Amino acid sequence: MPTLTRKTNETDITATFDLYGKGQRDISTGIGFFDHMLGSFALHGGFDLTLKCDGDLGVDAHHTVEDVGIVLGKLFSSVDKAKITRFGEAFVPMDESLSFAAVDVSGRAFLVLDAAFTTEKCGEFDTCLTEEFFRAFAVNAGITLHLKNLYGANDHHKIESLFKAAAHSLKRALVKTDGDVLSTKGVL
Repeated sequence: MPTLTRKTNETDITATFDLYGKGQRDISTGIGFFDHMLGSFALHGGFDLTLKCDGDLGVDAHHTVEDVGIVLGKLFSSVDKAKITRFGEAFVPMDESLSFAAVDVSGRAFLVLDAAFTTEKCGEFDTCLTEEFFRAFAVNAGITLHLKNLYGANDHHKIESLFKAAAHSLKRALVKTDGDVLSTKGVL
């Protein structure tokens, strides 16, 4: 399992990420709701994730959330793109909320997130940081990721269904194949 350490003036992160694990996780960022989202992401994606982050939470959660996305994206970027399904999609309901995710593990980084939140926070997690995490993850992973919350009333449910939908779409895109690179160019 690859491990990455990233230390800045704002965060100190060490993470181990196995894309083909069993969903085992040990996560500590100091932001309970974010730990819960990362745990759901790992479990539903079948990823093993060990992550410890000490961040400048006295400022706010932004640096922690974004830097965790950077680290996880860099760890994800090592996937062998020549032997995977490449594309994945998933609809995930969570009570009254329904979210959709589609991914292309192509080496081309792009994020589209279409979700509206009505509360400022879920626990100590700023709801606006949902986009910051997924942008940092997608850019550093080199994936195209589209996320949409179709409807819902509870922001906790909306965000959690987005994390789970992303995980399930990635799990489908990472299915190993015996074929060549899934591209008419012959490379990704």
